[in-house]
Amino acid sequence: MKQQQATSTRPDRPSPGGLDDFGDVIDVEQAEAALVEHYPRLVRLAYLVLPAGRSRSRRVLAAHGVVQRTLPRQRAAHGLGLPSQRAGAEAVIDPGYAFVRLRVLRAALAAGRARRLPTPPPLLPQVWGLRLFPRAGGADELALDQALSALTAPARAAFVLRDLERLSAPEARRVLEAAGVAHPREALEEAEQAETPAGSRDRSLLESPEFDPCALQARPTDLIRRRQHGRAVLAAGVAVLVCGALLGLPGDGWGPDGAAAPPYARNPAAEAALDPGKLTVTSATAWKTTARQDFAAWPARGDRVHDRALLRRALAVWARPGAGVQVSATPGTPAGPAAGPAQLLFAGVVDHAVVVIFHDGLRVVRYAEAADGEGQADGTGAALDFARTDGAAADSASALVAGRTQGNVRYLTAPWVTSARQVDLLKPDAAGQPVPIDASGLTGPVPMPQAADTCTGWPALRMGGRLLTDLGELTPARLTYGSPRRPGEVRSRQARTAWARTACQLATVRGQGVRTVNSWKFAEQPLPGAAGSAAWLCTRAETWRGAGSRTTAQIQAPAPSGQPYATGSVVARADGGTACGPRSPKALAGVLWKSPAGTWWLLAAGSEQVTSITATGGVRGQAPGRLLSLPAKAGDRAELAGRLANGRTVEALR
Repeated sequence: MKQQQATSTRPDRPSPGGLDDFGDVIDVEQAEAALVEHYPRLVRLAYLVLPAGRSRSRRVLAAHGVVQRTLPRQRAAHGLGLPSQRAGAEAVIDPGYAFVRLRVLRAALAAGRARRLPTPPPLLPQVWGLRLFPRAGGADELALDQALSALTAPARAAFVLRDLERLSAPEARRVLEAAGVAHPREALEEAEQAETPAGSRDRSLLESPEFDPCALQARPTDLIRRRQHGRAVLAAGVAVLVCGALLGLPGDGWGPDGAAAPPYARNPAAEAALDPGKLTVTSATAWKTTARQDFAAWPARGDRVHDRALLRRALAVWARPGAGVQVSATPGTPAGPAAGPAQLLFAGVVDHAVVVIFHDGLRVVRYAEAADGEGQADGTGAALDFARTDGAAADSASALVAGRTQGNVRYLTAPWVTSARQVDLLKPDAAGQPVPIDASGLTGPVPMPQAADTCTGWPALRMGGRLLTDLGELTPARLTYGSPRRPGEVRSRQARTAWARTACQLATVRGQGVRTVNSWKFAEQPLPGAAGSAAWLCTRAETWRGAGSRTTAQIQAPAPSGQPYATGSVVARADGGTACGPRSPKALAGVLWKSPAGTWWLLAAGSEQVTSITATGGVRGQAPGRLLSLPAKAGDRAELAGRLANGRTVEALR
């Protein structure tokens, strides 16, 4: 059972306390989980501690390299033996995060002692032809960066620990000592005496985009020098091709009679898939009379649908993406070539890219290249994204992601979508604002959801009654509310309030190929001591591939004063299975809860099918019906079992 406070709030960034007591051993999986969850914060920390170097681009790459190489090689890493420290009265810092943060500090400080940035490893991936750097800030950000550059590496680390991580002076000193700083007191004094602009001591500047190595801008390197080198390489390549052709004739080799025929030369279906003249193009009005409104009913739109050179290039890259093409696919989606001619959905310019979107009946494929033509000749810089969409219907074929840039996303809407409105899920009482849709079906820019540790808003798009949100896929996820067998739209105040207290948990299913996410209130329970009532919700994310669903149970206790839509507390998680889904629309969950009076209780609740609940283990008791409240002690662990009306049992989500 999980242990929750009476005044649970939205999960925030890692606790700002000092290094926790790791115990004897830190498991690699625990450190890896902390690294993944707090990756943006760790990279920001490394970026601030690293020396300025010759360019911000190298500093960005070095910061990512430092964080990505922090995991230990062995299965477990010994704790550091430092005393535990707490933030406030109850919250204890995650030992996995403290362990990874310390390794990041050590690596960044080592680079400072060497007076140079760490050299990235010679292996791929590497960035060619681009300079990546954070967004430019104002005069205050520049002044703070210059002030930090003037400090020694230990002083920069002390500054970051005090003013970004919010450690006290003794806590920061202990972390610096563990990181290998010889004179931590002097480092803290130097950091304290640094002349910094206003705002740098309350995180507002340290947390600005100027110091965020995960929100980057891209610019080309020296184009003139690259063009000169490119001409030389092209001339050498032509010479190699000519020599190869001469050596390959008339003997065996690359030809119709050779051992290795050109790709697809003898496969009519594959040849047809490469011909832009054989692409399927649906008429602009077909969706009005079709029996099924899905992606097959979408017409071809965009100002480049007749650009045969672009379409041929996109089809060729799809069939055989080169080494310079960035290929991504949602889990469970094959990234191979088309089996035959595909359907064209869109071809046009989206912000600074030329985008082509295809549909082959099972997948949506998005090809993108730079709008200025850079890299078109050899495919360098192009991107190819795959997403599974089999079985899509009108409710899940309303929009596709056409492009993402500068923290915004543009959608390509279905032809039957006539209006769109941007809403913030964390503000259920706000009406939102209209989003324009142009003649090609492209929306205006819509903000992307923020990282989990900075969840102050969650943008979503309302198209008619449907509510969609971006989870990092080509297909936005549809949000619903209600019974698993008959979920409805998020329209009522109850539904909007429930999602306001659930939205920040969507970050855990980002990038998992999610199709729909349904939230369902399965019980409401009066809290002991007249502390109000709590709602029990089950949230289930379904994927396009069927497998890989994720279910969470949460309790939404009365929100703290001034935070009416604070995120509920997750008490159980389950990957896969049928819990809270249409095949098994029942739920049982429990939590160890501390009342405002300071007493502990075991709370449990089940859905309507549950007729009694039994607790065993550290807390024992039974209650008829689907609600249970038993006195408990802090740290107690209990096993829950529910009985259904038909005599069968149901186990609690864990």
